[in-house]
Amino acid sequence: MREAQQTASVAIKFFYILRVLRPALLFAFLSCFTAALCADNFPDELELGSRSAVLMDAATGTILYYKNPDLEISPASLTKLMTMHLLFRGIEAGRFSPDTQIQPKPESWARNQPYRSSLMGLARGQVLSLRELLLGLAVASGNDAAVAAALEVSPSVKDFVHLMNQEAAALGLSKTRFVEPSGISENNMTTAREFAVFCRFYIQQHPGALSGYHSIQKFVYPKAENVAEIYRDNPMPGTRNNNNPLLGKFPGVDGLKTGYIDEAGHNIALTAERDGTRFIAVILGAPAEWGGDKIREEDSYKILNWAFNNYKTVRPLFPEIEEARVWKGKKNSVPLRPGESLEFTAPINRADKLYRKTEIISPLIAPLPAGSYCGELVLYDDEGELRRIPLLSAEEAPPGGFFKRLWDSIRLLFKI
Repeated sequence: MREAQQTASVAIKFFYILRVLRPALLFAFLSCFTAALCADNFPDELELGSRSAVLMDAATGTILYYKNPDLEISPASLTKLMTMHLLFRGIEAGRFSPDTQIQPKPESWARNQPYRSSLMGLARGQVLSLRELLLGLAVASGNDAAVAAALEVSPSVKDFVHLMNQEAAALGLSKTRFVEPSGISENNMTTAREFAVFCRFYIQQHPGALSGYHSIQKFVYPKAENVAEIYRDNPMPGTRNNNNPLLGKFPGVDGLKTGYIDEAGHNIALTAERDGTRFIAVILGAPAEWGGDKIREEDSYKILNWAFNNYKTVRPLFPEIEEARVWKGKKNSVPLRPGESLEFTAPINRADKLYRKTEIISPLIAPLPAGSYCGELVLYDDEGELRRIPLLSAEEAPPGGFFKRLWDSIRLLFKI
């Protein structure tokens, strides 16, 4: 047990070395680290028909289930989540708003999309808002909408694809790459692990996207206001249905996206929230042949049912902690703060009653810059340890004067 605690302590310290890296890269690190903590001994009920899958706690990034998580598979229309992300970025940067009116360029018209494309129905002479375009991506899964979005953000589709790959690289998604924004190409590539990391990032960055777009079950386009005046008496509207098979059927599901191409099979990125716990599931490679969509649906039910039946997110409050003793400092103590979120993933029958203890480094010697690692807060229940949170100095602890340092040095000789 002591060796396990030492190993955990080393891992936490290594995490703080990585804090100098950009936070986006830490998403990839954390997902890989938590996956390593999971034993590959899942129950028979989680025998999935799809080739690859990952289940993640959205709050903590903890991976609770995986099957071939690093198998490279084309994401198909899951690609549109990256396209939406970059369009949201443009809105958040103030370049345009959801109400901005656009005229789709010829490259994005439905008739100019590849054979067998899913379509929103963009055509010559139409005008639509970016909000409608986002619905065309999230609900209709329109390849035409993806091209239109790309051309609103960038001068060309090629330039937009460059942005997609830049963003994937910045997030540390080394196996995720794109050649076009809709997902129709088999040369787009990802893994279940990496795409789950991206979905977590996407939800955190754009929390309103779930209620505003991904949980919408139907979308009608075009309407009278979208078409040229001569067509307004009969704009030939079509109802586009959301293909997420669990939306409205599985309690808590509010996203995210399905995808299919022959080369990949049936894919889905799912998220559901109940009682403060949100899970993300990415399932890739359900069979491409007849019935593959049903296998994807069955796998989706299985993985989310298992998750909610077995795990929960725990959000303890940070307790009042005594200041840490500092030697040779101007002051004798320094206040502490948590170095990361206290949230953690626990088995459904654990953590109903939490206890805590602190393990502080001794001796702590000044000077200590603000944010120095000082020890750990340990959370546990009657069955054992559940969570360790690094404790950092909340402020700088400057060195004391000569005689203070000398006196503390003498005292430490006897203390040690």
